[in-house]
Amino acid sequence: MIPTIEDVKAAAKRIEGIVVRTSLLRNDALDAATGAKVFVKAECLQRGGAFKMRGATNAIAALAPEVRARGVIAFSSGNHAIAVSTAAKLFGIEATIVMPADAPRIKLETTRNNGATVVTYDRVRESREEIGARLSAEKGASMIKPFDDPFVIAGQGTCGLEIAAEITPDIAFAPASGGGLSAGVALALPNARIIAVEPQDHNDIARTLESGSIQRNAPGIRSICDGLLTEQMGEIPFAIARARFERAVGVSDDAVRRAMKFAFRHLKIVLEPSGAASLAAVLEGGLDLTGKTVAVIASGGNVDAETFAQALAAD
Repeated sequence: MIPTIEDVKAAAKRIEGIVVRTSLLRNDALDAATGAKVFVKAECLQRGGAFKMRGATNAIAALAPEVRARGVIAFSSGNHAIAVSTAAKLFGIEATIVMPADAPRIKLETTRNNGATVVTYDRVRESREEIGARLSAEKGASMIKPFDDPFVIAGQGTCGLEIAAEITPDIAFAPASGGGLSAGVALALPNARIIAVEPQDHNDIARTLESGSIQRNAPGIRSICDGLLTEQMGEIPFAIARARFERAVGVSDDAVRRAMKFAFRHLKIVLEPSGAASLAAVLEGGLDLTGKTVAVIASGGNVDAETFAQALAAD
């Protein structure tokens, strides 16, 4: 099923009172640097520290009560893990989360502290999808996919509905890996140009849009943006992207660090690398934004102290 804006509106009602309606931030320095009116959607201030709470909550809330009671399974590099474990705790159900062994410590610890069982894997040698499917079959628990699920995409799209309630953006920048957030925002903002942002060396979305078919990244590509390293876009996000995305922009690790520093200095928010990717694209992506109204999704703020300190020290 390909979700529609009506599904996004239904999700907004379903998750109301559970997720936070996050702020749109504006700053003179950001406008001066871009020549645009730039509004930053601070999803770093969301419950669980990232936008993922929206989709996870919607997907779990949509389950039939007797199905939900059997618990949930998820695989994630971090923020979806935190979101599913947080939502599961709120619903009083068990959660088992499959996470890469090299996930940021703060994300592993937060997921465990939410009461979830964490199963780690080697992201180069093992398949999280296969591990998750096996655990789901063993436990009889529902799989809450990180992006390739209509309820998850609709939930993420509520971020875009909140933007539309305050401004009418010409362009919206959203970080993209599996494509759940960017696809959801595209549904919620049908008249905005959608720019997907990804690590410059992990550029499957740019290649996907160019070729018209889903492209994969080679395993083992590294980036500071640990949350944007999915091997390929999901089938459902792709169906939306091919119709709605204007283009994908790649950002370097150094540009992301500078964006994290900029956000801290000027917007007074803490962003993780993946959460700062869209801001990096706005500041250094080479796009002419003059005179435009621009929405930027600052998707998360779950960053460890060492990584954040390195960003603050960036030139």
